[in-house]
Amino acid sequence: MKKVIAAMNMTLDGFCDHTSGVPDEEIHQHYADMLRSADTALFGRITYQLMEFWRTVLENPTGDKAMDDFAVAIDNTPKIVFSRTLKNVDWKSAKLASQDLEKEVLELKQQPGKDVFVCSPSLIVALTQLNLIDEFQLCIHPVIAGSGLPLFKNISEKITLKLIKTKTFGGGAVILYYEPVNERIMNR
Repeated sequence: MKKVIAAMNMTLDGFCDHTSGVPDEEIHQHYADMLRSADTALFGRITYQLMEFWRTVLENPTGDKAMDDFAVAIDNTPKIVFSRTLKNVDWKSAKLASQDLEKEVLELKQQPGKDVFVCSPSLIVALTQLNLIDEFQLCIHPVIAGSGLPLFKNISEKITLKLIKTKTFGGGAVILYYEPVNERIMNR
């Protein structure tokens, strides 16, 4: 069975803001490797539209190996986009979800293949509430943003996590890998 992995960059004070992080060469390489190990990446509309930036890097490489490599990796990764407003997507490796989030993810988990990465704050929250996240990979950047979108907004129930490993980057960012230990999550 595939694992559903929530992968998110955050500031030290818990906000999801792609402009506040410190995406150095090492972090870009980590995420390129992560995407190459993915069967599918799930995006909400807003994050999907932000990620479309990488299509421009494909068309006009930056010369920065790590950024260009990430652009290739995200381009090659199959993407499912959950949106109430988009009627179509034109990225060759992307498609709009054909079912609601819970049904789509439960179906993906049953298929053979590699893991599914959830890459949007709203989807991470929704799947956390549905007890469908098997692992959290939270990359904490050494930045205090002061405001922004909190990752776990609207989570009203305590969820206990077990730290399974960490990864530290030279620039000071740290990825914390957690698994839920609540019995209700483990039984899903």
